[in-house]
This record gives sequence, structure tokens and C-alpha cells, in this order.
Amino acid sequence: MSLYRDTGIVLRVHKLGEADRIITLLTRRHGKVRAVAKGVRRTSSRFGARLEPFGHVDVQFYTGRTLDVITQVETVDAFALPLVGDYQRYTAASAITETADRLSAEEGEPALRLYLLVTGALRALADGQRDASLVLDAFLLRAMAFAGWAPAITECARCGLPGPHNAFSVQAGGSMCGTCRVPGSVHPAPEVLVLLEALLHGDWDVAEASLAGPRRDASGLVAAHLQWHLERQLRSLPLVERRAREAPVAGK
Repeated sequence: MSLYRDTGIVLRVHKLGEADRIITLLTRRHGKVRAVAKGVRRTSSRFGARLEPFGHVDVQFYTGRTLDVITQVETVDAFALPLVGDYQRYTAASAITETADRLSAEEGEPALRLYLLVTGALRALADGQRDASLVLDAFLLRAMAFAGWAPAITECARCGLPGPHNAFSVQAGGSMCGTCRVPGSVHPAPEVLVLLEALLHGDWDVAEASLAGPRRDASGLVAAHLQWHLERQLRSLPLVERRAREAPVAGK
């Protein structure tokens, strides 16, 4: 029997038989792992509550023929507790874990950067100090950068001409100059591009000072860009409540 340990985020769970579950985790060293947790649906289970979505756990596995089996679980961070009672944060967290599941398609392939992005985003949501929509969009932009799909924001996606530019095409890869602009491009306000750049690079002072309109438009571009590259819609993304906090008033 081959044993190994790793820390991971629970991305999703599926029922198996009458008492078991298949747990999908994104782990620090082994990437995505699907493993069986036996008996966790029984009320007498020793670690069933620790293996819920958004849980950050330290897990011991043994290698099975088809699926590995979870034998020990310890909680590292109980992110789920503050998330499940808040609809906006819960739906944002669901979109984060679904995106991570889609981007880590190959099981057993290390994805440390993605693991750190997911952990950081869930921690920020659980802390509740930042607007959930901004946290989600920042994660999605950085996750797309991890996958090699980051939209061009400050330069033309086609010719590389420094911007900002007033056209944006999801299909073409982002911002576009007047020469390269393609039919069907949208024309986001300059504030939208400023916000996208701030979210991608973690400039939270700029991001949190943004207004509701640019936030809404930026969220639409991020969602469209992600789902274009995934070639399918995220089930959780339409459920996200985009209720923006008001920007702080200067001098307060």
C-alpha cells in the first residue's frame, strides 16, 4: 500500500454508493486528485464535515487501483464556515472552485500556482474585507494568465501597439487598436480597462475605488473572455450576485 500526504482545497464532491463520496481536490504538490472518502455520509464519520467544498485540508491518501482512498483528514483553514451563510460570497467561491476544476483537467499534474490562487481567493472571500465580485474577477484574470489566456489590456492583442485602446474583442484576445479592430468589438470606458489592469496585478487601492458601472462592465468582459476559452459556460457564474460595495468617500 502506497501512502502519501498533501494539502488541498476541496473543489467538489459526488455521492458514491450509500455512504461514500468521491472528493475532488486541488492539491499543492499533486495537482488535481480524485479520491474516495469511505463512510463520510454516515453521521458517525470521523471527518465527513471536513471534506466539504471550499475546505482547505491536510489529507493522507493511499493509492488505489482506479481512485485513491482518503484515510486521514485535518482542517488547515475552515473557509466554508463564513462562506455558506453569505450568498454573494458563496456563489463567488463556487465560481472559483468550478474554474479551478476546469483549468486543472489533468489529474496528477502539479499546478502550484493555481492552488495558491485558489487558496488566496477563498481566504479573501472568507475574511470578508474585500468586495466578493472584485475578488472573483481578480482570481479569474489571474487564473486565465496561469492558463495562458490573459486578455490584452494595455496593448493591442494583435499588433502589440501600446494603449490604452478603445476597442475590445473577446474573440481576438482583448484590447485592439484602431487599425486591428475587428467587427463586433465592444468599446469599454477607459475606467473599465484601468480596473481590469488593477485586478490582474493586485492594485487593490485602484480596484476598490472603482464605481459600480465599470465594475459591472469589467465583470462582463472577464466572464465572456473566460468562457470563450473554456468553450463552455460555467454553471456557477450566472448565479453570482454582482452586488458591489460602494467606493469609499474621499476623506473618510
